[in-house]
Amino acid sequence: MDKTGREYIKRTQKDYSMSFKLAVVQEYENTGISQMALQRKYGIQGNNTLKRWIEKYSNFDVSNKSRKPMEKSKDQELLELRQKVRLLERKNARLEKELEQKDMKAEFFDLMIDIAEKEYNIDIRKNSFPEQSCDTER
Repeated sequence: MDKTGREYIKRTQKDYSMSFKLAVVQEYENTGISQMALQRKYGIQGNNTLKRWIEKYSNFDVSNKSRKPMEKSKDQELLELRQKVRLLERKNARLEKELEQKDMKAEFFDLMIDIAEKEYNIDIRKNSFPEQSCDTER
């Protein structure tokens, strides 16, 4: 157990997902919060773990201890693009599923209207005539 009474579980670099690492580094860049504070906040073990993530994935020029953004490396750009592609693929799949459900719902309502028209011998749908013209002169 550690000082706070929580059970201590030793972690390795592989225990942290890439998206988690990138999110923590992005929070470091955007908020200016200290590395120690982020380590405590997320329970990151090891004094150099977060420092290594920042060196690898940050847009800052860490070697010169500057908080000015550096150009992104090809690996960083590739990782970001892969994440965006995965996110867009999930979003696309969700939207396609929603569209399919809406189409099924529309077909169901059309079927119900057809049944009601036959059952009660009434026209429920509006009869629109595409030949109607808009006469503005009268």
